[in-house]
Amino acid sequence: MKKQNNIVIIGGTACGPKAAARARRCDPQARITLIEQGKNLSTATCGLPYYVSGVIDKQSDLLGRTPEYFREVMNLEVLISTQATAIDHKAHKVELLNLETNHTSAINYDKLVIATGSIPAVPDLAGKDLGGIFTLTKIEDASAIRKSVSSHEIEKAVIIGAGLIGLEMAEALVSRRLKVTVVEALDWVLPTLLDFEVAAYLAKHLLAKGVNLLFGQRVLGFEGDERGWVRRVITQDSQLEVGLVLLAIGAKPNIRLAQEAGLTIGATGGISVNQYLQTGDPDIYAGGDCVENVNLITHEKVLAPLGSTANKHGRVIGSNVTGGQETFPGVLGTAIAKVFDYNVGRVGLSQLQAQKVGYDVVTALVPSYEHVTYYPKGKEILVKLIADKTNNKLLGGQVAGPGEAAKRIDVLATALSFRATVDDLANLDLAYAPPYNSALDPLHNAANVIRNKQSGLARAITPLEVKNKLDNGDDFILLDVRSPAEWETNRLDVPQAKLLPLRELRAKLDELPRDAEIVALCRSSVRAYQAQRILDGAGFKNVTFMDGSLAAWPYEVFTRPKKK
Repeated sequence: MKKQNNIVIIGGTACGPKAAARARRCDPQARITLIEQGKNLSTATCGLPYYVSGVIDKQSDLLGRTPEYFREVMNLEVLISTQATAIDHKAHKVELLNLETNHTSAINYDKLVIATGSIPAVPDLAGKDLGGIFTLTKIEDASAIRKSVSSHEIEKAVIIGAGLIGLEMAEALVSRRLKVTVVEALDWVLPTLLDFEVAAYLAKHLLAKGVNLLFGQRVLGFEGDERGWVRRVITQDSQLEVGLVLLAIGAKPNIRLAQEAGLTIGATGGISVNQYLQTGDPDIYAGGDCVENVNLITHEKVLAPLGSTANKHGRVIGSNVTGGQETFPGVLGTAIAKVFDYNVGRVGLSQLQAQKVGYDVVTALVPSYEHVTYYPKGKEILVKLIADKTNNKLLGGQVAGPGEAAKRIDVLATALSFRATVDDLANLDLAYAPPYNSALDPLHNAANVIRNKQSGLARAITPLEVKNKLDNGDDFILLDVRSPAEWETNRLDVPQAKLLPLRELRAKLDELPRDAEIVALCRSSVRAYQAQRILDGAGFKNVTFMDGSLAAWPYEVFTRPKKK
């Protein structure tokens, strides 16, 4: 008679329950125990900002499955309010503490799964224990923030960290009528995910929504009132009056149990696992936020604290603890978020990340619309595409704007997974009908811009490079080839700017000095590229266009006030 497989799973948020459910389906006879130190299982922690804002009204909506479901439907032993305090991997035993009764016990295992997730990074700063300073990793955190905001005594909030949670919470707190300031130690929003151009495009939207942004600022400490409630955030350059603070500077893998058990911890700070998600002990598996992953492009070890990754890990682990041999190949760092009226996503490597690991890159910055312009209510997006200059392999992409970003990120994630080239992307047979897309998707256009650059037809400089030239007072012509009406509405009001509409360019070439450096621009680069080709054909030798043109320009422009 086959021996009953005794599987113990530590952690009940994402990876753990998924592993338990998969293991049960693979082995109906196994004894499976799921251990969770909280009171809830399968908590949708990615939905917490929307619970704070009130978009999600009830806590119960964030609970995917109840303990009773796992007991009755999945036939699991469920231990909630129970902390795993130690692992004796030689004896195949886990020490337990019931957090409600303080009763200690132990449980034996044949296969063990560590899915302990991550813990918020909390800097050791003066005043960090004051009331009104929150992190956001559990339903209890979201409930406490929501209760504090609902008291109507709080008018100002400071969010420390401009990552995904920080920006999602900025929207949530603004919707609760708070004045919000985001303090970021680095130089732009989502600094580990986006390049400057796309981040700056997003930052303009945040500013328009009333969010104050402070970059390059490190928080030094907090000051409170006589009740012990936070009232000031002290940075290196300012003192911010506040009634609520959210620490959103990231999370770190919760590795205590694994580390104390002698399991290998990788250089990233996550538990080291192989392709089967086994630790150094073949009877112990680990997955979710607590482990390190392989980046599919660089093949370096990285952290990937996302619910999507954790659920994939859970399925692989559930198969393997019941005798399977499934593998997890790695991640692309795919991420997306709703930030007020904008969607912002990224996948693969940013330009900075690619250059840091040694790639010679070529990029495209393409403003576009989510579908054909003649179909009503189309919304803009800005696409940035990054490729390897030596072989045209795709390296990454970013999309931001009010239009549809998710499907573009998913297309890029698929293309990157299969090691596609720019040419492959340019010829993908994507769905087209006027309500859904253009005949050429924005990704097609971005790929074709790179192809034109690689062939030598297109020569572009970035908005940042143009800004540096203007700040340095360089002698060049910033050739605006839009219509006079567009010029009057908004323009770069600088001495180097010259209006010469594209329709008139061929007839007025003599107005341009042939030995001058010329940078063409328009609204979205299409006309500017055409102008560059016209000037090339006329024998001009030093002509480029501004990538993304005014639609991607992240700085101030002259704008004529609208008539009342």
